Amino acid sequence: MINFKTIQTEIDACFLYKVLADNEEDPNVANVFRQMSEIEESHALIFMKKNGLDTSNLPPPSGRAKVLKKIGQMFGYDYILGVMLDTEKSISTSILSARNKHQSAVSLSDTAHVTILKNILDHNPNISGSNLARFEKRHRSVGGNALRAAVLGGNDGLVSNFSLVMGIAGATSGQSEVLLTGMAGLLAGALSMSLGEWISVKSSQELYENQMALEMEELEHNPEGEEKELALIYISKGIPEEQARKMAKDIISNKDHAHEVLVKEELGINPEDLKGSAMEAAITSFLLFAVGAIIPVIPFFFLSGYKAIILSTVFSGLGLFLIGSAITLFTGKSVWYSGFRQVIFGLAAAAITFGIGKLIGVSIAG
Repeated sequence: MINFKTIQTEIDACFLYKVLADNEEDPNVANVFRQMSEIEESHALIFMKKNGLDTSNLPPPSGRAKVLKKIGQMFGYDYILGVMLDTEKSISTSILSARNKHQSAVSLSDTAHVTILKNILDHNPNISGSNLARFEKRHRSVGGNALRAAVLGGNDGLVSNFSLVMGIAGATSGQSEVLLTGMAGLLAGALSMSLGEWISVKSSQELYENQMALEMEELEHNPEGEEKELALIYISKGIPEEQARKMAKDIISNKDHAHEVLVKEELGINPEDLKGSAMEAAITSFLLFAVGAIIPVIPFFFLSGYKAIILSTVFSGLGLFLIGSAITLFTGKSVWYSGFRQVIFGLAAAAITFGIGKLIGVSIAG
C-alpha cells in the first residue's frame, strides 16, 4: 500500500526548508536550510521510487505547507522553523519505518531533524561559532512559538465561556443575565490567564537571576573550583582532557565571559531568555483569551431566548472548527478530522452545562 501521507510530509518539509533558506539573511545558515531541503527531497524521491511512482516530477506542496508560508510572510519565518521542529518525531518515525521495511542502508542524514542540522553545522567549515550559537538559540526559542499560544489561548477562552454562557442560558431566558455572565466570564478568565502568565514569566526570571547571582559569587570566591567544573563539563562532551582544561583556564581568566559561559554550560540558562517582558506576556494572554471568549457572547448583544442560543452555538461551532483546523498546522492531521473533533468536544461541554442550567432553572422555578 502506497503511503502518500509520508511522501507528502517529505515534500512539504522540502518546500518549507527552501522557504526558510530563501528568506534567511545569514548565507551560512541559509545554506544549512538549503541542504535540509535537499535531504527531504531525497527522502521523498526514495519513497516514490520504492512505491513505483514517477520520480521525474515531485507533487506540489500541500495546502497546509502553503498556509504556513503565508504565516511566515506575515509573522516571521521562525514560526515555520518552530512547526518543522515540532514535526521531527513523525518524520523520523517515517524514515525509520521505510529503512526497516526496505532494509536500506543508513543515509548521510540522521533520522532526527535536529541531529541532521547539527551534523551539517558541525561538518561545514563556513559555519562560525557565532552562527552556530545563533542557530541553536533560534532552535530552542521557536519550538513553543507564539502562534501555538494564540491558538490555544483562543480555544481556552471560547470553550470555557461558551460553556458558561450555555449554562446560564439554560437556567434563565433573560438576555441581560446571559450577557452579564458572559462578559464577567470573559473578564475573569482573561484576567486570570494574564495574571498567571505574568507570575510564570516573572518568577522564572527571578529564579534565573538568583541562580546567576549565586554563580557569580562562586566565581569570585572559588575560581579554581569553577574552572575544574567547567573543564569537567567539556570533558563530558568528548573534548580531550588537556584541551578541555586549557579551554576552561582561558575562559576563567575573563570573569565576565566566564560567568556567561558558566551560566549557560552549568545552569543551562540563556541570558537572552531573561529579556522577555512579563507585562507583554500578560497583555498578550489577556487578548488571546478575550478574542475566543467574546464569540459566544456576541448574539446576546442583539437577541434573547432560543434565537440567541442557536446563533451563539453556530458562532461557537464555527470558531471551534477554525481552531481545530489551525491546530493541524502543528500536528499535520486532517483539517476535517481535527476541526470536527474540536466542534464535538466543545458542543458536548456546552450541552452538559446547558442541561445542568436547565435543571437548576426548573428546580428554582418549581
